[in-house]
Amino acid sequence: MSEHAETPGVLAGADSGENTGVWFIGARGSVATTAVAGCAALAAGLYGPAGVVTESPAFAAASLPALSDLVFGGHDTVETPLPKRAEALAEQGVLPHGLVRAVHRELAAADREIRAGGPLPGDARGDEELIRAFAADIEDFTRRAGLARTVVVNVASTEPAPAPGAKRLPASSLYAAAALRAGCAYVNFTPSTGIRHPALAEAVAAAAVPYAGRDGKTGQTLLRAVLAPMFRQRALEVRAWSGTNLLGGGDGAALADAAAAAAKNAGKNRVLEDNLGALPEGEVHIDDVPALGEWKTAWDHVAFEGFLGSRMILQTIWQGCDSALAAPLVLDLARLAARAHEAGITGSLPGLGFYFKDPDGSSAALAEQYEELLAFAAALGGSR
Repeated sequence: MSEHAETPGVLAGADSGENTGVWFIGARGSVATTAVAGCAALAAGLYGPAGVVTESPAFAAASLPALSDLVFGGHDTVETPLPKRAEALAEQGVLPHGLVRAVHRELAAADREIRAGGPLPGDARGDEELIRAFAADIEDFTRRAGLARTVVVNVASTEPAPAPGAKRLPASSLYAAAALRAGCAYVNFTPSTGIRHPALAEAVAAAAVPYAGRDGKTGQTLLRAVLAPMFRQRALEVRAWSGTNLLGGGDGAALADAAAAAAKNAGKNRVLEDNLGALPEGEVHIDDVPALGEWKTAWDHVAFEGFLGSRMILQTIWQGCDSALAAPLVLDLARLAARAHEAGITGSLPGLGFYFKDPDGSSAALAEQYEELLAFAAALGGSR
């Protein structure tokens, strides 16, 4: 796909050194496609910013890059163009009818900035060669578009945790290493290993860039982060907490792999354990139901004990579209990480724990995480 390197292409908003790049890993997936289309729609005033936390008044003084100043590119291993991907999402009701046509130019511009990812089957390149190639793609994008900085955001399908003693880095860590080498802020919106691989520790320290993750908190776990503190604060003993997820699309197929599902469930369990003080009985089951497409149903069954040993039950049902829930959060994170990079902040960003199931150094309770996020935004505003 090297022919793209010299394609002049239209880069939305790419006429100023103040623009910010957003480089998606999994750039033709549902979340990235929804984020690109949604950002263009919001920048044009076609829709209001529902779900975009950073567009609320509390963030007005944080000096975040404007949505209209975001320029998109990325890596992917599939070749379906973004406009076609967006059309498929519109057919499934993820994107509004008519939106794809309205933002076709922006989708096509972003698609021209997508490079071949990997490693693909038969790719003989070693880890260092892949990291070097991926980093060069990111650096080329930043240079050609005249960007002030680029944030790398991993929204690719969940991968299994690496096997102990594995000689090769997992794909998510190859991309994370490339982000570090390119001097970019990094966000891991997936449960995959990414920047947390121990082999990257020295590179993380040397790069001195901000990073945040992991595993975006969009549905079932978001609700758990609200409900679990309630039980503990009211001294109600949770005896068991079980759940089931029914989902289709790319996530459903990826999480049909037991190892990938285990990586996903680790974050869900952390929210309960951190909030309740111990992990109760029960498991989360993830079932691939292709007929559901991009939509998901999550069911929770909570058995708890109250005064005088009374046994009670709480059941919840969450039905929604993960892509539509995740996309605004991804835009939030890209803007916040870019501003942190501009402000000279390096290392882990615990103030962004509000967005993640498995954050670095953050409270697990959503209300406390939100206060930490507001404090982080205020600090960004004060760093001007």
